[in-house]
Amino acid sequence: MTSELKKNKKLFFLVAMPRSGNTLFASIMNQNPEIAATPNSITLEIMKDLFLLKETDVFQNYPDHKSLDNVLDSVYDTYYKDWPQRIIIDRGPVMTPGNFSLMQKHFKRPFKCIVLLRNLMDVLASYMQWYTENPDAFPNRYNCKNDEEKLGMIMNNKGAVAKDLEAIKNSYNYSDMCHFVKYDDLVAQPEQELKKIYQFMGEPYFNHRFDNLDQVKVNGLSYDDKIVGSNMHKLFDGPVRKVYNPYIEKIPERIRQKYEHIRF
Repeated sequence: MTSELKKNKKLFFLVAMPRSGNTLFASIMNQNPEIAATPNSITLEIMKDLFLLKETDVFQNYPDHKSLDNVLDSVYDTYYKDWPQRIIIDRGPVMTPGNFSLMQKHFKRPFKCIVLLRNLMDVLASYMQWYTENPDAFPNRYNCKNDEEKLGMIMNNKGAVAKDLEAIKNSYNYSDMCHFVKYDDLVAQPEQELKKIYQFMGEPYFNHRFDNLDQVKVNGLSYDDKIVGSNMHKLFDGPVRKVYNPYIEKIPERIRQKYEHIRF
């Protein structure tokens, strides 16, 4: 089957930890009407859930692998078929070893990843500032007594940060298909970094603006932050720039000792 996506669209993937500039990146890229940089995408989860059907009694009672594989092969094509943009940048941890193996089998063409890197201590400081300033933030909804417990919960091996860290680490094993962007470079020299990204995508550069960015909205939909907590994805006014976060000095010592060695 030759789908509309295969004929006319290009699909890239964004791999990054939360609080690493994903929303900033999406807001900038989405200024280009040809591009849709997605919020957290469910496409990979759809593929994984479909694959797990192979473990069910119903499937094993009638193991029609070919038909289910046809559905798995078409997940991304089907999901993005009606999106008007020509270039999709899908955000998700596609580069963990398990996810990458699934993608190799069912994403039937070469794919490229943009990997956004940020110092892990800066990520945790950003989390601290966010949940301190927003009482409804999800780390405050659990029975955590202090910052050490909240950050420990954020960093547990079932959370988004751990999955994204695993994806980033594995990306280095496939550097020929990945373009690495440091958050600090993106905010310090956004035009220069964007030109490198466009070159990686094989697309002509679009004249972006880097001041008073729009809140992220794709195809008329925006984040509903009451799900995770107010202002999780809010972009602030002014030019794109690196801002010192005083919470970097408030990270509990045991958290710092456990994770400070993780660098890219």
